[in-house]
Amino acid sequence: MQAWRVHENGEPGEVMRLEEVELPTPGPGQVLLKVRAANINFPDALLCRGQYQIKPPLPFTPGVEICGETEDGRRVIANPVLPFGGLADHVIADERALLPAPDALDDAEAAALHIGYQTGVFGLHRRAQLQAGETLLVHAAAGGVGSAAVQLGKAAGARVIGVVGGADKAEIARQLGCDLVIDRRTDDIVAAVKEATGGRGADVIYDPVGGDAYAKSAKCVAFEGRILVVGFASGNIPAPALNHALVKNYSIVGLHWGLYAQKDPASILRCHEQLTELAAKGAVKPLISERVAMKDAAAAVQRVADGTTTGRVVVLPDGVAR
Repeated sequence: MQAWRVHENGEPGEVMRLEEVELPTPGPGQVLLKVRAANINFPDALLCRGQYQIKPPLPFTPGVEICGETEDGRRVIANPVLPFGGLADHVIADERALLPAPDALDDAEAAALHIGYQTGVFGLHRRAQLQAGETLLVHAAAGGVGSAAVQLGKAAGARVIGVVGGADKAEIARQLGCDLVIDRRTDDIVAAVKEATGGRGADVIYDPVGGDAYAKSAKCVAFEGRILVVGFASGNIPAPALNHALVKNYSIVGLHWGLYAQKDPASILRCHEQLTELAAKGAVKPLISERVAMKDAAAAVQRVADGTTTGRVVVLPDGVAR
């Protein structure tokens, strides 16, 4: 079979190689899946660079999220077991963790429903306790993680403000349903949020970026607001001033979604059932900006690493748009 493999750490476009390899052999409790679609996530770039919290042995195949097919023909969503990642024709996955792919979504959309949307549900509802009528500020609103948060925020009845970088991404954020879009390249984020909220600020701030985005968040969060930290795509991990959180009376809330698989695996299934219902209603639908062939996967991972993409980029191993 074909698989993209990383033999040394570095930039994805430089270290990923498309190779012919043997089919992986499932261990106890594992299954072999045919990959129908593999969604590219920012952690795939971090894996290539050797900067992710999980460091699989070299060589390994990136790809942490797929829509696959079981031997008996079922469409499923799975997180491949590294080092046999999703940018390949076949993967290994834990059988008990397989989730049914929603009928309302095609393969590419189903592959993109899992990590980003589960992060959104757990973050917005379980951790930040977002309520209908509250104002939600989403950084990187046109990206894969941000676009999911925008849709989930709207589905929850929140007023959603999206922060993006550039006019093209601003238009996408509007199409996603943002009530207000702020272009960080031309607008003053803090002033715009305060003006839009009558000086109150945002009740919940969804931050997958870190760095300057977090600094701006702390300046425009509302009284009893919650800044939800879900990642550091900027590469800059901020050091919050806890005295500022005390004086302004806001919460800094962290989310590591992967821990729920260890601490409360049943909650992941419940979340998937909720997402399946939302997809059936049309309330959520992953934004797929590109569907690329297997041969173009390395370049696609590099674009995600560089932050030049919008929505989700999905690899289709057989090159068929489905």
